[in-house]
Amino acid sequence: MIYIRSMLDTPARRGFLTGALALIATPWPALAQDDALAGAIRAAIGDTPVQDGGITLRTPPVAENGGQVPLTVLVDSPQTAERHVTAIHVLASRNPTPGIADFRLTPVMARAEVQTRIRLAEEQRIIVLARFNDGTVRRASAEIRVTTGGCLT
Repeated sequence: MIYIRSMLDTPARRGFLTGALALIATPWPALAQDDALAGAIRAAIGDTPVQDGGITLRTPPVAENGGQVPLTVLVDSPQTAERHVTAIHVLASRNPTPGIADFRLTPVMARAEVQTRIRLAEEQRIIVLARFNDGTVRRASAEIRVTTGGCLT
């Protein structure tokens, strides 16, 4: 009996069991939210590589009411015919529906800036993607704590 026990208690088996337990301990809704967010990002920009930076997000670090959280997005772009932002996508990592807003822009606009109020279900990360006319995509994100959720699941 001791021999069998020592064969079953190997480092490889312990590693497998630890990984299996971690997977079981991960809540299924969290996995579904990650899949929904990845799907929303793919729907917005496809498989385009993303670069961080070049976007300023203005939002409160703590939102008292998740039903109306102010958000300002400012993309560093000259908005000329040669180089301009064509779209801004706003996503939330833990909302029931991750895609919050899509804005279409043209070079006629003086600045690549949008202001809106968004609804957030709970504490989460806001992700903003800006697509340029040459196909490049920039990204910025911000963590927001929500006191009272603004979404129904």
